Amino acid sequence: MSIQQLPPKNCSEIIAKDTQIQCIDVREPYEYDLGNIGFVNIPMSETLNISEQFDKEKQTIILCRSGKRAEAVANLLSTEYNFTSLIIVAGGITAWKETIDNTIQLD
Repeated sequence: MSIQQLPPKNCSEIIAKDTQIQCIDVREPYEYDLGNIGFVNIPMSETLNISEQFDKEKQTIILCRSGKRAEAVANLLSTEYNFTSLIIVAGGITAWKETIDNTIQLD
């Protein structure tokens, strides 16, 4: 099992190269609706749904606003649901906005 924290630039490069990668945004729906980058929205409170709907063996990138919720979800997916390859977007969508796409609305 491995959990990595990577900056948005690295994550966007991985996504561009790997069409099989799973991308999950664990923010609340109202946050997601304000602005998102196309990840599947499954709020942190519904982590069980992630374990049921996604492949534990595939590389999975997790995003939230700042990285804290993504880290908590990744730890849970790793320890409780045996996900093997998790990446947390360091700094969350806030960092993504700063480094990749400054047009994202966050509030």
